[in-house]
Amino acid sequence: MACGHDAELDPALYPREECAIYGIFGAPEAANFTYLGLYSLQHRGQESAGIVSTDGQRLWRKAGMGQVAHVFDKDKLDELNGHAAIGHNRYSTTGASFLRNAQPIRVESNLGAFALAHNGNLVNSWTLRRELESTGSIFQTTVDSEVIVHLMSRSGHSDFLEALCHALRQIKGAYSLLMLTKDALYAVRDPNGFRPLVLGRREDGSHVVASEACAFGISEAEYLRALRPGELLLPV
Repeated sequence: MACGHDAELDPALYPREECAIYGIFGAPEAANFTYLGLYSLQHRGQESAGIVSTDGQRLWRKAGMGQVAHVFDKDKLDELNGHAAIGHNRYSTTGASFLRNAQPIRVESNLGAFALAHNGNLVNSWTLRRELESTGSIFQTTVDSEVIVHLMSRSGHSDFLEALCHALRQIKGAYSLLMLTKDALYAVRDPNGFRPLVLGRREDGSHVVASEACAFGISEAEYLRALRPGELLLPV
């Protein structure tokens, strides 16, 4: 699905800095796999690390400043229940270096609870933010990713996918996104394919999405393909 953007084949993958994202759906102990995936992607960001998981009933979040191995231990991972999770290593491009800016962002909204992990830069984020604030939106962070949350919540759509597409049509820039609800994982790549995002699959049928395929080996996942520019994928 392209959400109104043209999709073209991606001829090559170019590892880049500026944050790492990792998501897995349909796997027991999803948070553990996400931890290992983020560890493999540590070179993309060392400022903060976070994981949000779901057991189908609620979302669980843990995040902290520093590298993955310093933020997470067994006790914290044991508290992240569920069959699906998304994670983030931060290399700051917008927003100050504070814990409140660590991702994934987790929110409660009129669309239900969901979490967002973002790699990239939204070039029109401050314009959109000022417009949203002028009409009553209150932001909790200074990262550009939070603009997407407000655009979705104020879209007028009750369906999560429609609200997400509404927001994607308004943002501009280079980005890859992972969105996690209680029962679904969404992966999005920007229309120009500036930020990398690749898809893999484990033998148990669970799907993995990550900034780079180097995260697949430790997850025992087979590389399938790169997401196409402008593609929105539901790997469920």
